[in-house]
Amino acid sequence: MGVWCRVKNLLFGVAIGRTVIDTFGSVARVDGISMQPTFNPNTTVDFVFLSYIPVRFDSIKRGDIIVAISPRNPNETIIKRVIGVEGDVVVSKKKNNTSKIRNFIPRGYYWIEGDHKGHSYDSTSFGPISKGLVVAKVSVIIWPPSRWQLLQSQVNK
Repeated sequence: MGVWCRVKNLLFGVAIGRTVIDTFGSVARVDGISMQPTFNPNTTVDFVFLSYIPVRFDSIKRGDIIVAISPRNPNETIIKRVIGVEGDVVVSKKKNNTSKIRNFIPRGYYWIEGDHKGHSYDSTSFGPISKGLVVAKVSVIIWPPSRWQLLQSQVNK
């Protein structure tokens, strides 16, 4: 096989791989404690599959875990659970405060929170998040092998 044929095959493979990744999803490492115990229990680092299809078809629902661009820093992403969808009223506590606040979720927004209450930068700090900031839905823990599992949509209260 000639050099040109190998280069052509490599370029073709890269193009197909990139198309698959851009269309269906990718793998990401979950850092931090804000989603414990769902992710990173006992200091284990989890790797997850990010699915882009639910975002493209606007099928994110209450209880799903999503990855979004951080409202604080557009160069960072955050991983949180969707607690409320447009039209919902979510009752939450402000950080370091015992008073409860009713939050109406407007059209085109989600209310997201970390599973590790009190240890998460989430909607209790910045309010509802625009659907436009959502990048992917987290559907599977793929590493380590002892933690392989499909993630179910649930709201932890």
